[in-house]
Amino acid sequence: MKILVVEDTRSNAVLLREILLRRGDNVVLAESGAQALAAHSSAAPDLVLLDVVLPDMDGYAVARQIRQREAAGRWTPIIFLSGLTSDADLQQGIAAGGDDYLFKPVSEVVLAAKVAAMQRIVGMRDQLVELARQLDAANRELHLLSTRDGLTGIGNRRFFDELLTREWGRALRNGGEVGLLLCDVDYFKRYNDTYGHQAGDQCLRAVADALAGAIGRASDIVARYGGEEFVVVLPDTSLGGVLFVAEKLRHGVHCLAIPHSASDRGTVSISIGIASTVPAKGDSPRDLVERADRALYRAKQGGRDRVCRYDPNLDQPA
Repeated sequence: MKILVVEDTRSNAVLLREILLRRGDNVVLAESGAQALAAHSSAAPDLVLLDVVLPDMDGYAVARQIRQREAAGRWTPIIFLSGLTSDADLQQGIAAGGDDYLFKPVSEVVLAAKVAAMQRIVGMRDQLVELARQLDAANRELHLLSTRDGLTGIGNRRFFDELLTREWGRALRNGGEVGLLLCDVDYFKRYNDTYGHQAGDQCLRAVADALAGAIGRASDIVARYGGEEFVVVLPDTSLGGVLFVAEKLRHGVHCLAIPHSASDRGTVSISIGIASTVPAKGDSPRDLVERADRALYRAKQGGRDRVCRYDPNLDQPA
């Protein structure tokens, strides 16, 4: 155990050092408050034995500064050493951030017992810190798993909902534009009926990879919306940029050249509905999704394998 002994009387410091060395501790000595604070920062002790009366500042001030400097989750036990024996002195030490208070002259038996007790507490603290770290890592992993689609490996519907809400709020604050693409694999039920569900799963994975590989920016996100539908969020993208990306995605799926005998195209294709808007107060991100969905419906009604942008004159609610 590494122990910082702060004692300005040389004979007392030597005595304390000898007691602790017999216990097998690693001892760091300091003779003033300034030295104590410097040693605490550099040596990172497991325990501080702190004299109350020091040449430059009292031990209470040193304890308060140690507590202020400690990082979150880091706590160093402090035992005060003092010839001051009143209840008020003890109360002041605890209030300053101390954990125990020993009166001088210090008994070797009592000191060894107090240090052993603090060592057990430090061990429990370290275990709790490690458990907290493991729990935090597990929570992050759990959240990651809960936002990933198990089949394709891209984001799932929950991931999309969280992302769209976040990007919508950011655009609302900054006056930016949000683009959305809703993609549907054409005649996918026929594909499953013709080639089987295992081939259908492979088809969806290939399409997801093609979509994810076709977007160019780290901020552009592809997610599986449900079934054979995929969604792409394009922050800070004008309608022209959204159209360009949509055609790039449609072409990327064409290049897969996945045979689809039950489609009049002969290969797997996708239909895409797009919408883009500058969010305004009172608008909802669900409005953007609904617009892209209406445009997608028109793309499928118009023959599939095409991109349609939302048009308020054409895409009226049913």
